[in-house]
Amino acid sequence: DVQLVESGGGSVQAGESLRLSCAYSGYTFKMYSMAWFRQAPGKEREEVASIGNDIAYADSVKGRFTISKDSDKKILYLQMNDLKPADTAMYYCAAASLGTWLGKTGDDRYDNWGQGTQVTVS
Repeated sequence: DVQLVESGGGSVQAGESLRLSCAYSGYTFKMYSMAWFRQAPGKEREEVASIGNDIAYADSVKGRFTISKDSDKKILYLQMNDLKPADTAMYYCAAASLGTWLGKTGDDRYDNWGQGTQVTVS
């Protein structure tokens, strides 16, 4: 299993920036893809950005958010610029093993999840 610990959330004003971090550890040898998800109260969970074979972003954050990974430090980052109230949500870090990625679909491909970090934009 892979252990994931998010940090960096907080409360900011619209237009400001935050950088989320996800420290990962454990059995990471087969880790294929990592991603950031978010879920607002009463809303469906949505994938914000992912990094694996390629990098992908949700249309709502494209141009404002940047996902990156430091493999030496074992930290996944999400740089969030020009934050908007619509970005308010609990943000989760997730990781998928290659086997799970190939054998599952959608969000089920991610079999390791962090505890989440709250981002509030007003």
